[in-house]
Amino acid sequence: MAQESSFKLTYATMFNPPEELHTHFAEAMETLKGKLGQEHPMFINGEERFTEEKYREVSPINTDLHLATFQKGGIKDAEDAIAAARAAFPKWSRMNWDERVYLLRKAADIIDQRLFEIGAVITLEVGKNRMEALGDVAEAAELIRYACSQMEAAQGYHAKMGRDPLQGYVSTNTSVLKPYGVWVVISPFNFPAALTIGPSGAALTAGNTLVVKPASITTWTTALLVDCFRQAGIPDGVVNFVSGPGSTVGNALVESKDVDGITFTGSLEVGLGIYRSFAKGDYIRPTILELGGKNPAIVSRNADIEDAALGIVRSAFGLQGQKCSACSRVFVEEEVYDQLVERVVALTQDLKIGDPVERDTYMGPVVTQSAYRDFQGFCEELRASGTILTGGKVLTEGDFAKGYFCEPTVVVDVPITHKLWQQEMFVPITMIHPVKSLTEAMELANNTKYGLTAGFYGTEEEVGWFFDNIEAGVVYANRPQGATTGAWPGFQPFGGWKGSGASGKNSGGLYYLPLYMHEQSQTLVQRA
Repeated sequence: MAQESSFKLTYATMFNPPEELHTHFAEAMETLKGKLGQEHPMFINGEERFTEEKYREVSPINTDLHLATFQKGGIKDAEDAIAAARAAFPKWSRMNWDERVYLLRKAADIIDQRLFEIGAVITLEVGKNRMEALGDVAEAAELIRYACSQMEAAQGYHAKMGRDPLQGYVSTNTSVLKPYGVWVVISPFNFPAALTIGPSGAALTAGNTLVVKPASITTWTTALLVDCFRQAGIPDGVVNFVSGPGSTVGNALVESKDVDGITFTGSLEVGLGIYRSFAKGDYIRPTILELGGKNPAIVSRNADIEDAALGIVRSAFGLQGQKCSACSRVFVEEEVYDQLVERVVALTQDLKIGDPVERDTYMGPVVTQSAYRDFQGFCEELRASGTILTGGKVLTEGDFAKGYFCEPTVVVDVPITHKLWQQEMFVPITMIHPVKSLTEAMELANNTKYGLTAGFYGTEEEVGWFFDNIEAGVVYANRPQGATTGAWPGFQPFGGWKGSGASGKNSGGLYYLPLYMHEQSQTLVQRA
């Protein structure tokens, strides 16, 4: 892609892509449609594995569309994958760090080469519009490269320390970061590329070996990405891929005492369950969790209303609100409340809902029937408690009949004590509330168990105050590209505070890669 265009695809630049991206995506989609319905294996110790039980993936765009068939793995498959990773660990971990970096950069290049193929799969599998899907894949490759660059900058995390002041002796001290061992990555449906490959790339760069278990509704994307590792020449057993229900294969991975570390991205409730289960081992093991959010945007009376409204709408309804970083709460000073609400509603009503395969579609379907039902239930509650200014309905006629299509929904007049001000909904609904002051807005913004992302619109002086007081791991100011969404590796490290994250360090940032290693202090004393 870089050879053909100076354009660099990120979530901030995706709103104005060159024509070639549309051309290549359309070509890839046409090719992909000829491959639907095929069966895909698991990948354990360098070998394909098939099981007696299978499961089918269908598209949320049209549930009659059979995308692919996958293996319904079980406990034995999880155990075999862990054993394969364990056997591969000594050689992989003792490989020179620059050799690992070389192979992983090669994998990132292959992901880039397969950008449109994998992006087309994500569109069919998740319901993302083409630019969101391509951004997901591009971010995955960049997350690998960023981990590699951090390892390179730290020269493998070997650092000379001070020398002990011993008479007659020379004491040499070295700090070395070493991999833990077998690492498990359990990834979510909404970013099946970036949130699989981000932690996987970091774990592998650090020298760990890997077992990957994707969400059952987005297995195809992960299968293709694991194949990119295989193409790059990653040795057998270093990357293992299992598919199947979380209740069996997922639990077997989490409950295994032979796993040395785990990364999970998903809901707070499931994450807490994994945290508690994983803590039942013989000793404390690293648990990296990214667990959703209830992300606010604050709009000052001094804000640029057009920028604020555009940023809010993009963050509230991109990927149908199914981002942990989605903007679901807006607090706006009374002086500009009516003006902002009017503009948010107008922009929302202009959004094109439809088949995300089509070029001009902004919003596709929500990904599951349960989310579809949740949307209807939430709208019923909000209709009874407040005012739905636009949206609030599911679309069931014509081309929408066999998919999970929901209208983008803007709600006002909901009492601030209502539970949906606190509950992560993960559907295309945002709620707007007037405040008398920015101080009141900040109190409401921070009044949640989550602390993932937040946005602000106002003056430079107010921005400084916002950054000082907001309780969130990723914060944006005056950003029309997205009030609370759009982080990119090396630009906006992504991770949360409070119930939104467990490590306090953000993916794609300066301090994430060392989470996948533990420190050894080495002292050598020799006679002078």
